[in-house]
Amino acid sequence: MQDFAGKIAVVTGGGTGMGRELVVQLAAAGAHVSMCDVSEPNMVETARLAQAAAPASDIRISTHSADVSDEAAMFVFRDEVLAAHDSDHVNLLFNNAGLSGGGSLFTDSRESWERCFDVCFHGVRYGTLAFLDALVASDEGHIVNTSSVNGFWASIGNDRPHTAYSAAKFAVKGFTEALITDLAVNAPHVRASVVMPGHIGTSIVQNSVDFGARSLTEEERAMAAVADRLFHDMAPMTAAQASTVILDGVRAGKWRIVVGDDAHRLDEAVRANPEGAYEANFGDVLFAELRAATDELIAADPGS
Repeated sequence: MQDFAGKIAVVTGGGTGMGRELVVQLAAAGAHVSMCDVSEPNMVETARLAQAAAPASDIRISTHSADVSDEAAMFVFRDEVLAAHDSDHVNLLFNNAGLSGGGSLFTDSRESWERCFDVCFHGVRYGTLAFLDALVASDEGHIVNTSSVNGFWASIGNDRPHTAYSAAKFAVKGFTEALITDLAVNAPHVRASVVMPGHIGTSIVQNSVDFGARSLTEEERAMAAVADRLFHDMAPMTAAQASTVILDGVRAGKWRIVVGDDAHRLDEAVRANPEGAYEANFGDVLFAELRAATDELIAADPGS
């Protein structure tokens, strides 16, 4: 699908981060776009940016409140999208919504673990199930599922458990790879791609606080706000840059879209030494670079 003009695109998690940038860039390319999110104010701002970027006033942008971990809500979202575009089909589905949480089976609550897994994996599955018939009804369709580097390396450092998010992102990767054959057999005009971003400047830390299952004290919320700013500001790639890579990958027909130099380097390292991937020193170089970037940011703003 090399041209998005006139196509109908659906983006989950469209209120912030890569979801917002996907909506804006798709609209700029002439696509009609519907998004869902759990934050109506964030979607309103995304819609404003998308409409401003659109090449014509008749580009349709619609917003829909839906939690991707709720299967029934995703089918309602589907019905609303088809009604908004007066269509029986969509062409592009970006299962993008995600949050973090449930790092440890030992120290985090089951509720936090399951909330993260439900959004990050079941949100992808429910999105696909809800829109599958509408994609099949199109002349050409493409499903784009957001996994992560944590979909091939289940770690963010040897001292920080990251089980729920990593398990979910591995599941997204496997689901998408299996979907390639399922589509080839049953709907060959529909394709699937898995996206594996590295460190991207998004608001996932704050969104995980706002929409996750864990209750935080005021002090913990203040610390999380600082962590969110650091995560966003020290990222080697912006959400806009990442979204451009994703859309270019879709145009090129890639089924595997690795996003960011850090993601490519980590992918190569894991493939070269899978047995050593969880040894204590495996990620030292990458994490040393992240720590250096953090120290530089703090030095520039001592008040942080």
